[in-house]
Order: sequence, then C-alpha cells, then structure tokens
Amino acid sequence: MVDLTQLNPRQREAAKYVDGPLLVLAGAGSGKTSVITRKIAYLIDACGIKPHHIAAVTFTNKAAREMKERVAALTGKGGARGLTVSTFHNLGLNIIRQELATAGYKAGFSILDQDDCRGIIRDVMQREHGDDGDMVELVQNTISNLKNDLITPADAIHQAQSQQEMLIAQTYSIYQRMLKAYNAVDFDDLIMVPTLLFRDHPEVLVRWQKKIRYLLVDEYQDTNTSQYEMVKLLVGHRTGLTVVGDDDQSIYAWRGARPENLSLLKQDFPTLKIVKLEQNYRSTGLILNAANRVIDNNPHEFQKRLWSDMGYGDPIRILKCRNDEIEAERIASEIVERRLRYGAGYKDFAVLYRGNHQSRMMEMKLQAFQVPYKISGGQSFFGRNEIKDIMGYLRLLINPSDDAAFLRIINTPRREIGPTTIEKLSEYAMKRGTSMLSATTEMGLEQLLTPKAVDRLRRFGHWLAGITRNAYADDAIAAIKEMLEDIDYEGHLAQSSATPNQAERRMKNVWFLVDSIQKMIDKAEEVGDEVTIEDAVGKLILRDMLEQQENEDESDQVQLMTLHASKGLEYPHVYIVGMEEELMPHRNAIEADTIEEERRLMYVGITRAKRSLTLTYAGKRRQYGDVSDTTHSRFLDELPPDDIEWEGKTETTPEQQKQRGQETLAGLKNLFGDL
Repeated sequence: MVDLTQLNPRQREAAKYVDGPLLVLAGAGSGKTSVITRKIAYLIDACGIKPHHIAAVTFTNKAAREMKERVAALTGKGGARGLTVSTFHNLGLNIIRQELATAGYKAGFSILDQDDCRGIIRDVMQREHGDDGDMVELVQNTISNLKNDLITPADAIHQAQSQQEMLIAQTYSIYQRMLKAYNAVDFDDLIMVPTLLFRDHPEVLVRWQKKIRYLLVDEYQDTNTSQYEMVKLLVGHRTGLTVVGDDDQSIYAWRGARPENLSLLKQDFPTLKIVKLEQNYRSTGLILNAANRVIDNNPHEFQKRLWSDMGYGDPIRILKCRNDEIEAERIASEIVERRLRYGAGYKDFAVLYRGNHQSRMMEMKLQAFQVPYKISGGQSFFGRNEIKDIMGYLRLLINPSDDAAFLRIINTPRREIGPTTIEKLSEYAMKRGTSMLSATTEMGLEQLLTPKAVDRLRRFGHWLAGITRNAYADDAIAAIKEMLEDIDYEGHLAQSSATPNQAERRMKNVWFLVDSIQKMIDKAEEVGDEVTIEDAVGKLILRDMLEQQENEDESDQVQLMTLHASKGLEYPHVYIVGMEEELMPHRNAIEADTIEEERRLMYVGITRAKRSLTLTYAGKRRQYGDVSDTTHSRFLDELPPDDIEWEGKTETTPEQQKQRGQETLAGLKNLFGDL
C-alpha cells in the first residue's frame, strides 16, 4: 500500500479524496508533484483502478518524465504498467493516431514545426493577396489563437468584422486545406483536432471515456480554451478528476493560457472540492512574505497565503546602480565574493530578467570575472539546421505527402535540381492533386521538364522509396544509417560548416537523434510493445531533447534565464535584474493594461529564491544605442518595507561609490589571498 505518512494534512487530504472532482490550489514550492504522484499510486493501490484507465497530463516532457518515474518507484515493479503520463500534445497525438479515419488523416501524418507552417502561410499570402511577408507573423499568431479557442476556418470567416480579419480567416481556410493535402497537422491541431472529434463524434468520446476513467491535470492555470474543453469532455458527468494549479503563477496569457479556467471549474463541476496547499518547503518566511504582499495587489477568486517553517531568513535587498553596466558588474563581483566567502557553488546562483536582450551585459561581466554560466532557453535541439534536415528526410519517409519536408531536403545536400524545376514540379503536383514526391515518378513530367531534370527527380524518388521499404520491412536504424551514408551528410556538413569542429559537433547532434530513435525502439521492445519508425519519429517531433540534454548537465555554472523560463525551478540565491518601469512591468503590459500578469511573473521570480533574494535596477539604461533615465518598478513599492534593505534609494556621492568599490575589491583580494 502506498505510504501517505510523508504528506502534510492538506496534501494527504488531496491525495485521498476520490469522491468527486477536486481542485488542488497549490502555491509555489508546496510539494504538488508529491501529491499528484502519490495520488496516482493511491488510485492504483487503494482504489483498485487499473493503471491503463488513469491518465495524468502536464505541459512539459520533463515534468511528465519525472512524474512517471516517481509513480513507478511508488508502485513497485510493473505496478504502473499501462499508465498514461504525458503532455497535452502527446495525448492529442495518440488520440489522432487511434482515430485516423474519423479525423480525416492517413497513417504517418506529419507534425509541422513553426518554420514550416510560417512558410506555408507566407506562400498562401503571396499567392492569394500579394503580401510581401509583413503580415505573416501576425497571421500565424492569430491562426494559433483561433485554434486555441476552437474556432474553425468557417467560423472565422463568418465572424470576421473587418477587411484584415477576413484576410486572416481566408488565409486560415486555405492553410488548413493545404495541411490536409500534406497529410499534416500543426502544433495547435494536436489539441484542436481531438477536442472537435470528441465534440462532434459521440462514439469517439465514449470510447475514450471508457479508456480514461480518472484524469489528473497539472499546471491547470496554463490551459487554454481547447485544452479545458478536452478535459471537460473526457471527464463528462463522472467524478474522476483532479486538477492542480495556482492562479498566482499563470504567466502565459500571451500564448493562450486562461487562468479563469480555474474559476470555470466551479461552474462546470458544481460538486468541486477545493484543497489549498499553502505550506512552502522551498523559501524562507521573509521571501514568502514578500511574495504574498506583492500578489495581494491582484484580484483573487481563491485566497491563499504561503507560509514556511524554515525560519525568517535574511532581508531582501534592493540595489540601485548608476547604470546597467555597473548593475551587471555588481552582480558578477558579488557572486564571486559570496561563492568564496560562503562556499556556495556557481550553480547555486540564478540571474533572472524580463527579456533575453538583458543577458548580453551580464554575460560580458561574468566573462570578465571568469565566472562560468549557462543561458537557459537557447536554441532548441529541433531548431538546429542539421536536425531539421534529417527530420525532413524522416518525415518524408513516413509521410510521402509531406511537401514541406520534400522542399526542405530535395537539395540538401545539393542534387543540381534548380528552382525552376521545383517550381514546375510543384505546379504539376498541384494540378494533379498529388504530392510532389509522388509526382516525381509520373510520366506527365516529361512534357514540362528537360530529360536531365526528370532523371534527377526520378532517381531521388526511387532512392527514397528503397530506403522507405528497408525502414519498414527490415531494420529501421540500419536504413537511416544507410540513408546518411548515401547522401554523404557528413561531407555536406564539412563543406557547409565554418570550422571542422563545428561540422563535428553538428554530426554528433545527428547521431544523438539516431540514438534517440534506437533507444525508443529498444525501450518499447523491453516491455513487449512494438514501435515503428512512424511512431518513433512522431514522438520525437514532440520531444524537447534539449531539455533532456540540459538535465544531464550538472556542471557548476551560474544560471541566466528569463523570468518565464524560471517557472518550476529553484535556487539558493536569486538576482532579479532590471526592476524598472517599462522593463518589469514591460512597456507592452503597461500600454495594454495587463499589469496583473506581470505581477504574477514577479511573484514567480520571488518564489524561485530559497535563501536570498536581490532585486536590482539601473538609474540609466542603454537600449537600442540610446541611454535613458529610468524609474524603479512599481513592484518594489509593493514589498513589505520592514523586510527590505534598499541600497541607493538616496543618492550616494561619487566618493562613497568609489569607497564601496574599493572595499569590494579589497574583500576579494583578501579572500583570494586566503586560498
């Protein structure tokens, strides 16, 4: 039987409650993952619900992976077999896969990334509206929001009230038709398609309600309209639902999250029980008091106050620096001094900021002090050109209708197939209603293209068909390695990379991708499942492999990241820089009157700190080549005055500043001298 004695009374209440729908209002650092994982184990051990009838969904692969590992440890060997723990998008992918015919897709459908989708939208807008690309980003974001709100192309056209809205709605309609022609979906379709299937096809909904009899949802405040609707439909009128969320940590409205979904639960599930987790296991009492005081300035439907028995701790420091260069230098020198004085590791320090551009000055100063650092939220693994190339081949291998993948790889490496040839092939395929890859083998091409061009296209088509046969009929990994050898991709990287070292690093990324597919297939075979190359590639597109690589990086480095990227993390010592009006809160939020979300972002930043919190701002800041005077952030005035030490609020003379600098340097020299 699962042990719940390690949980506090409120956590235990949440883990054991199974008599109706439950909202666990979990404050920052309140041990919500322990509650979710133990509740799953409790459902299996004490309530007799089979693991394959339980699903837990969250927002990141990392969270899903950790949750599944912890449940497996709690239930013992094989106790959690069949349990679904995944992201919303992975769940959506599995639903579409199992409902292909009803959803209107063929096996092996592709998931297009943002760049591919932007390319399709750009082509549609140029062809239909003569647009030169200025509106592409706006149109793409609007289409994403429409999908998140479950608005179909037909709905969008019907609702359009201006010329621009009609242009976007028409582009959305053609874009969606092209995705269907490519047998492809975009990221938002992974939620919208299953939700519309459930809404419009009762037999599909009943099938999935029988399969998922208890649903747990983490980070519920981050759900958008389509995710909320998916959950509501899956649960139906039954009681098997636990959602965990914190309205004070909802910081993703810009990508469709609706914190009001927490409030909607009370309407849609009238018997909803609410359990509040308010004991924090991360931070000192003083840090929590500051977080509570700041967030009290937002309106609340659910009241809660974080508390801790970890002692009151050191005062929160606010540092005013003369300019942004001195701000960065002050932080870098402090990190060196505090590390030496208190024996902390570099990885115990995090520097958080509102926008990525703020990291540049910080990097320069850390380098000057020879402090190792890591910037989180860099380029994603799948954003790298070499990975996009190989994924293009793999996508085409499992979905011959994927024209976006075809266009990506037809000349990578170069095959002397020119733009005119590709243009004519595209027009021919469109007229024939077939894919570009299928069109390479059709006799009609001979009327349009030179014999040499037809020969090159056909050789490519026949070669890829052979690789595809091997991948499905024989050893998929051997077929992929054969493909890489045939196209001499390593030679291509050697020619297209700036240095031999860069080429070698890029090829290592490719082998990492191949190894990941191999591991996925091996892991499935261990538990008696069969994973085809099609399954593996589909899952890989959704997997944040950079996250996995970062997980393995335990080196001693200062962490630099945006406040958004810091959510879910914790560090002994936290610096939040750039605490100025128009930076934090951001100018866009001030103009749009969305200060409440910025305040929640501030709350998230404060609650990352375990032992010490320092907030800094610059009297003058350089932006876009200009130096301007700043005003300190309104959020600093919301902190409890008795708990803070505000340095620099009253002007110091140049002599005092010089003296402080000399004292810091002298302190560092003494510390180095002692080593």
